[in-house]
Amino acid sequence: MFQIAPDEVSFIGQGLHRPECVLTTRQGDLFVSDSRGGISTLRADGSQDFIKAKGVPEGFLPNGIALTPEREFLMANLSSDGGVWRMNQSGEATLLLDKIDGEPMPPVNFVGLDRDGRIWITYSTRLEPREGAMRKGWADGFIAVLDDSGARIVADGIGYTNEAIVDPSGQWLYVNETVARQTIRFPIGNNAELGPREVVAAYPPATFPDGFTFDSEGGVWCVSVASNRVIHVDRDGQQTIVLEDSDPERMQVVAEAFDNDTFRREHIDAGKERPLKNIASIAFGGDDLKTIYMGSLFGDGIATFRAPIAGAPPVQWEF
Repeated sequence: MFQIAPDEVSFIGQGLHRPECVLTTRQGDLFVSDSRGGISTLRADGSQDFIKAKGVPEGFLPNGIALTPEREFLMANLSSDGGVWRMNQSGEATLLLDKIDGEPMPPVNFVGLDRDGRIWITYSTRLEPREGAMRKGWADGFIAVLDDSGARIVADGIGYTNEAIVDPSGQWLYVNETVARQTIRFPIGNNAELGPREVVAAYPPATFPDGFTFDSEGGVWCVSVASNRVIHVDRDGQQTIVLEDSDPERMQVVAEAFDNDTFRREHIDAGKERPLKNIASIAFGGDDLKTIYMGSLFGDGIATFRAPIAGAPPVQWEF
């Protein structure tokens, strides 16, 4: 399987603030969440701009984002106010969802749109502060869906729910469990009901899956915070570390802390010490869908390299 050295990775964009999530489109626009409270756009001609959300609470922190067919944005607010927000190209933002069955929801990690127009929303934990859930064996994260029938919780008991994306077949919802260190999936039934979970990949020590995407051959490409790993999981479940930017001794400390219940936020953030700055999302783009782009928690640009496999077109590819 293809492997790449950290020094073969290049960077685009500048002055970004916590570009945690990156979206690609056929026309070459890259949309990136930005902790200044909005969305940064990197265009194919090298230009760049920032749209700040208006009408949002103080401390608004976009984490996962999605693009709608109208080229508006859905944003998961990771600050204590939480909520899923919708913002137009002028920056006007409106609250889309902050309660389910009348119950206020905790901070939102991720929001994604599928080809049927359903919105999938993940909540990593019910604990506040959220860092309390970053420990082995803890699993109180959950997934909600918003569609024509309203908003409802469709899966619970997840080990720090991160990205949740419907696969290209439309039959499965794939989910990263960051603290459980695995990628799982659920069959999607009628009315967006989810069937029994299946484990797609259980990852080695110091691998904490955050974002992921699909390739055109049925594989999953997953990025890990802390270890700055890019892992390819093929259709048979075989894993290959395509890229890693970490210090082995530091990762040993991280793995031991996780196992002996001394794991803290500083261990998750260990990846910021390296050039990849704690990669947190991954997307295929470019004219041939063979250019990989990666967002991060601490970088000010987007990391990129070329892959030998084309990606599966993401839901917003033609938007």
